[in-house]
Amino acid sequence: MRYADITGWGKCTPPAILTNADLSTFLETDDEWIQSRTGMQERRISHVPVSDLAHIACERALAAAGKTASDVELIIFGSCSFDQMVPNAASRVQQLLGADNAACIDLNTACTSGMYALSVATAMIKTGSVKSTLVIGAEVTSVLMDWSDRDVAVLFGDGAAAFLLEASDQKSGVVAESLGCFGKHRDILDVTGWGTKYINQGLVLGDTKWNFNGPEIFKRAVIGMSKACDNVLEKENLAKEEIDLVVPHQANLRIIDALAKRMGAGEEKVFVNIQRYGNMSAATAPLALVEAVEEGRVTPGAKLLLPAFGGGLTWSAHLINWGARTTPLGTTDVDLPPCAKTGLELVQDIIAAKKAAQA
Repeated sequence: MRYADITGWGKCTPPAILTNADLSTFLETDDEWIQSRTGMQERRISHVPVSDLAHIACERALAAAGKTASDVELIIFGSCSFDQMVPNAASRVQQLLGADNAACIDLNTACTSGMYALSVATAMIKTGSVKSTLVIGAEVTSVLMDWSDRDVAVLFGDGAAAFLLEASDQKSGVVAESLGCFGKHRDILDVTGWGTKYINQGLVLGDTKWNFNGPEIFKRAVIGMSKACDNVLEKENLAKEEIDLVVPHQANLRIIDALAKRMGAGEEKVFVNIQRYGNMSAATAPLALVEAVEEGRVTPGAKLLLPAFGGGLTWSAHLINWGARTTPLGTTDVDLPPCAKTGLELVQDIIAAKKAAQA
């Protein structure tokens, strides 16, 4: 049987940091309030479009695999903050990489986009459609954020992660998955002003209002991810105790703790980086996996469980058998352009630009 081994991995986190203290300069909040409710301490704010973050993550994934852009047959870009819709953003990544042999797909399932992209890429490799695929989860939600709304402005950050998947005869990569959606509850996480539905309604693009029902999202997130985890374990006939590491979507530390409790997983078996980045939407679970590998939490042959959820309300879980290698074969000097501003200054620029557009 054919599998899709993860042979390369990379991330791109913008250098500008927005701390809880920064947020308290223009929102009625403070570090204790944010940390006690979310577990977040800081997040990144990008000075470049999302395709640029994705490009750097892909360059690093290719270097880690010892491959070049010409080896890539398909690019699947998971996001809900594409810098361009037509042409698609994946084609921009292809252009930046010089990956002229690659087909290009954009995919949006909100925060699960990176993980759904992993499923699509795996399926296409398993069926023989392609032999190698770059999978991207990346977001720049900062430009679409309602920075006057404390309930959502403290939660999100920008970032990107990418994986190179290659055809393999070994049972590695995604070996089981469960995908679903609570569509009848989609309105509990709804962003007004983000999409063509709002054209000619007097709204400025990017001037958003977030309907974010926290308690209901919490409940559905835990239910959906728990259900998905149970499904994939059953598919592989595995007990919870046989999972080496759980790498969950990092939306809220309370959600992570509730899921871990249902899974019977102690702190040593759950990877958490929410304190550094907040919720990066489509980039969150992929970037957490990259960091788990970088920090030595993933060993050759490890069984990894990655549950996620997002707007829609989409949910998923992926069971990954990690391959034989946890160290990159190479590195790259390609990087983002320098950023001269702080995270707070970048956010202040976004707020000022929106006010100017509304004037």
